[in-house]
Amino acid sequence: MLTDLTVKDFLTKLAGSDPVPGGGSVAALNGALASALAAMVANLTLGKRKYSDVQDLMQAIAREAQCLLTDFVADVDRDSEAYDRVFACFKMPKDTDEEKTARSAAIQKATKYAAEVPMEVARRAYALMPRIEEVALKGNANAVTDACVAMMSARNAVLAALLNVRINLSSLKDCAFVEAMQAEADELENRAITHEQNLWQQINKELRI
Repeated sequence: MLTDLTVKDFLTKLAGSDPVPGGGSVAALNGALASALAAMVANLTLGKRKYSDVQDLMQAIAREAQCLLTDFVADVDRDSEAYDRVFACFKMPKDTDEEKTARSAAIQKATKYAAEVPMEVARRAYALMPRIEEVALKGNANAVTDACVAMMSARNAVLAALLNVRINLSSLKDCAFVEAMQAEADELENRAITHEQNLWQQINKELRI
């Protein structure tokens, strides 16, 4: 499994000539990084008298971020496995009409799954963004820049995952599925960009000397 590799080994594999791991796995990794940083800032706030009024909130955020971290780590491998499913379908026999029909149906099914996996990543990463905003604005002020990096990583996770959604949608024949997924992708993209920019502008303004 990719997630069992060391950081150095993962990056070496990523830089190789194999198509996986690729952008989809990196999108999930960005989500994992965002979750880990959000949890860190929340944990750095816990036990501090100055932040006594947000202890319950920070405990909740730390738990939620840890759960999302687990999901994103699993998604690093799930995205690569989804690609492998599609690739395996293209290797199916196509000598007869029956084989061609079966192969085409299998490709469509696998490609739909390959679009659904990164969409789940994008949904989760976007759902994390309001929690990151809370730790940035209410958590330990000494770690506010870490929270901002978490927000940037979450945005990258959303946008990168949606690229993988769209490239798979382009190969699908189910028009209703494609239309619904594309509409959701557009909405998630716009919301993620706006959310990140709003926090970035507010915090960056406060940090200027």
